Amino acid sequence: MTDFLLELRSEEIPARMQAGARAELEKLFRAQMSAAGLDAGDVAVWSTPRRLALIAKDLPDATAAVSEELKGPRTSAPPQALEGFLRKTGLTQDQLEDRDGIWFAVIDKPGRATADVLAEAIPAIVRSFAWPKSMRWGKQSASSESLRWVRPLSGIVAIFGEELIPCEVGGISAGFATRGHRFHCPGEITIGSAADYADKLRACHVIVDHEERQTIIRDGAAKAAADAGLTLVEDEGLVIENAGLTEWPVPLLGRFDEAFLEVPPEVIQLTARVNQKYFVVNGAGGKLANGFVCTANIDAVDGGAEIVAGNRKVLAARLSDARFFWEQDQKKTLAEHAGKLANITFHEKLGTVADKVERVAKLARWLVEEGIVTPSCVPAQAGTQGGDAPASADERSGPPPSRGNTEVTREELADQAERAARLAKADLVTEMVGEFPELQGLMGGYYARAEGLPDAVANAIRDHYKPVGQGDDVPTAPVTVAVALADKLDTLRSFFAIDEKPTGSKDPFALRRAALGVIRILTGNGLRFAVAEGDLLDFFADRLKVQQREAGVRHDLIDAVFALGGEDDLVRLLARVKALQAFMATEDGTNLLAGYKRAANILKQAGEVSGAAAATPPTEADAALLAALDAAEPAASAAVADERFTDAMAALASLRAPIDAFFEGVMVNDPDEAVRAWRLGLLARFTGAVHGVADFSKIEG
Repeated sequence: MTDFLLELRSEEIPARMQAGARAELEKLFRAQMSAAGLDAGDVAVWSTPRRLALIAKDLPDATAAVSEELKGPRTSAPPQALEGFLRKTGLTQDQLEDRDGIWFAVIDKPGRATADVLAEAIPAIVRSFAWPKSMRWGKQSASSESLRWVRPLSGIVAIFGEELIPCEVGGISAGFATRGHRFHCPGEITIGSAADYADKLRACHVIVDHEERQTIIRDGAAKAAADAGLTLVEDEGLVIENAGLTEWPVPLLGRFDEAFLEVPPEVIQLTARVNQKYFVVNGAGGKLANGFVCTANIDAVDGGAEIVAGNRKVLAARLSDARFFWEQDQKKTLAEHAGKLANITFHEKLGTVADKVERVAKLARWLVEEGIVTPSCVPAQAGTQGGDAPASADERSGPPPSRGNTEVTREELADQAERAARLAKADLVTEMVGEFPELQGLMGGYYARAEGLPDAVANAIRDHYKPVGQGDDVPTAPVTVAVALADKLDTLRSFFAIDEKPTGSKDPFALRRAALGVIRILTGNGLRFAVAEGDLLDFFADRLKVQQREAGVRHDLIDAVFALGGEDDLVRLLARVKALQAFMATEDGTNLLAGYKRAANILKQAGEVSGAAAATPPTEADAALLAALDAAEPAASAAVADERFTDAMAALASLRAPIDAFFEGVMVNDPDEAVRAWRLGLLARFTGAVHGVADFSKIEG
């Protein structure tokens, strides 16, 4: 058993492509080995900005010999058929076997040296490698058949054990030589085997294991901050990106002018992160401090002082731009900015962003005036109804709007909701959001607060896109709820009206995300609202099923409730699903389901019943089930009407013992037609009572 090393060296591989490249290299290598009859076994794949490396442990020295059997034509077939089969197999007729009048060819294939397999596999891997973007280079680039790679490929190391695998791709031949760090060790390094590869590179200032580099950056950045009495703002994405930009990472702490802290902290962090790949730090009290951590790619003799100084200058220039945008944007009110929205097309069939704002403002006001969103809409029971507990009314969502200790009126809330909706999109035309689109909404909130608008309005502007993803906070402040809900509902209704619905995996207008946002706002706040009709209601139903399945709710129970149809109140629907799930987890639920399925099967086999039913219950078991139904049906029906779904399940549970006794004590298909008709009618009534709560035919078990 022998180890194999493959290194593909090139100019800088973009950090964002490295994870995909590692997966692609392993996939292609395993596919090539499998096609040759080899088990790749333990495979490690590493990356740096300048190389992809693969080490496969314990490969066999040769493939196993195999015997392949091919079925040919019948012995009575025309000569042409036999001749074609012989050409295909490369055999002569005397080498074939006659088995019951059919020719068979048995071809023994000897094992191949693994080194030969690898020599063929490497060029195939390189030429079939899928990069998000690739290029051709050199004189050969004039031909469309020339090698494509993410950046010019400059070297290949391919060693099996201690032997070179001779191969060539695009004029680049495999060898034992690689190169170390661009500055610390730019010369060639001779690799002896997979065993010494990582150590030899480490000695030349290259840490080839990307996960080790990530650990160095993660821990080193935190230590650099802590040594200065600061706390690193963790950013795992930035850790991975910096690891993809360096081969010898050295985290260094720098400072910037405190005057820049007048700019919102999110702007500073985004400026440092996006433009410079820097971490930011917090000081005492958890507030953003005037510090940053950059990741050098060298061990500087001065401890990194010059590197930090250079990075400080670059960051200062970026922060100066951000401060300029911050100051310029505030020279106009949000209302003045909003005037420019008429120049931005929302959709060619739906008008401008200003048109959308008008619709959202009217809808937000309507939601308040109709009592769907109230001044105190944050529910005490919200966490029990939708599988999605609401975020607390903290500083992110803001407390319910008030004047001192007096809650606002519905009219005042409607005014605030309409005002916030009319200003919510205004920051789209600001300089800051033009530079950092990620800050839309957030900057509007800052500008609103700086302008002196009420906190409830500023918070609604800031948070009206929420919830953006599954882990995002659900708005609970009434003004925010009204605007966020109106914005998403308008988007959904508008695009469905012009028949721009998601198809398959395509959802260019993020309508699935908008629907999930509506669902989470409604269920998280316990809002009672008929969200839609027709296709849009079906769309909400599908999204709700997905959400609840991801939350651990059994899909068959969701289907059992949805199958009842006619439900457009998501809070009520989910309450019924949750009650059903709790019931089905009990012994009563399990046994009632068994009784239901038995009854449904009997009714299905019986078909239409002819003849008159018996006038009175034939036996005590019949009478007991009849009495139980007389009590359970109205109780369950009343509980469902009052949305007491747990009570409805309890009413169904009372049928468990009588239906069990019924099946044990009587024969449904009695020879007496009147008795049989009676009992089938009783079972039909039993299944109907169950269907009043949920369609048990959809439940598995």
